[in-house]
Amino acid sequence: MASHAPLGFGIIGLGLIADFHARAIADAAGAKLVAVCGRDPNKARTFAANYGQDVFSTNDLTTFLARPDLDAVCIATPSGAHLEPTLAAARAGKHIVIEKPIEITLARMDQLLDGVAATGVKLMPIFQARFGEGARTVKAAVTAGRLGRLTLASAYVKWQRTPAYYADSWHGTFALDGGGALINQAIHAIDLLQWFAGLPSEVFSWNTRRVHTGIEVEDTAVATLRYPDGALGTIEATTAAYPGWARRIELCGENGSIVLEDDRIIRWDFRTTQAGDEAILTAKADDSMRSGAGSPGAMSHQGHLRQIENLVAAVRNGDSLMVDGPEARKAVALILALYRSAQSGHPVRL
Repeated sequence: MASHAPLGFGIIGLGLIADFHARAIADAAGAKLVAVCGRDPNKARTFAANYGQDVFSTNDLTTFLARPDLDAVCIATPSGAHLEPTLAAARAGKHIVIEKPIEITLARMDQLLDGVAATGVKLMPIFQARFGEGARTVKAAVTAGRLGRLTLASAYVKWQRTPAYYADSWHGTFALDGGGALINQAIHAIDLLQWFAGLPSEVFSWNTRRVHTGIEVEDTAVATLRYPDGALGTIEATTAAYPGWARRIELCGENGSIVLEDDRIIRWDFRTTQAGDEAILTAKADDSMRSGAGSPGAMSHQGHLRQIENLVAAVRNGDSLMVDGPEARKAVALILALYRSAQSGHPVRL
């Protein structure tokens, strides 16, 4: 690939989330959508036509991966079907953008990460919430020690999903979703929480189905967390809270406390103030990083755009990926520990 040419992207899996990838690729500097691959050839042709008459469409993965203009592949298949197309793309020498979660079991996740690492291609897991200015500002404050010793570090995802979201879909199944409100909807908040505060050392969780009783997995979960340094925390997650509130992270410490809602900082309280604190609190809300609290289609593609551009820069210029496979593994491992606790009725150590 000439250094001045756009990076050729393809998408495998053409469900709802694929549209966000396609829009991000279309808007990203240095990227171009060249091919899509889905099980239904008619759907693939329609999807491709929506993003350009020259976009190639197929339902044959081998044909798709053989294209010489394909440099990177977005994996947008159901969560429990990430492993096989990811390994096929990596073995074909294509860089990977993979939707959250990487996979739904530790064994499949580690097989995927090891297989990709063996090929030397780059792997960019989608955790777009990390790319917001608010989230990066919070991370910098924690890293700088402004909060002092953390006392409480918690995440809250009180969202709504309608029955139609689960009907005739892989959502809400163990085989392809891997779980419910925790692994599908709350995973971004859980990733931010562990990015800010680190992984807990011990967790205890309860899961239930309060409203979406026809699905296999939880629509509501509550967990308690104990961190290695003695701090405590909670996680609350549901897809049955009308009308759906913004994702919320709370960090409380001896010298300061922060609340982040979606990517907006709404509390920024410190014992010792610094220049710039007032500007952070009074900054105009950035709606371009909104989450899909009330509907998955309502979220912005801006985070995906920033991740696509990060991958382009990594391939072209050798820039570091802001999220890599081992880092993205942490949130999934934590969620799977929560599921083990809920199933056993006992605390689980990480």
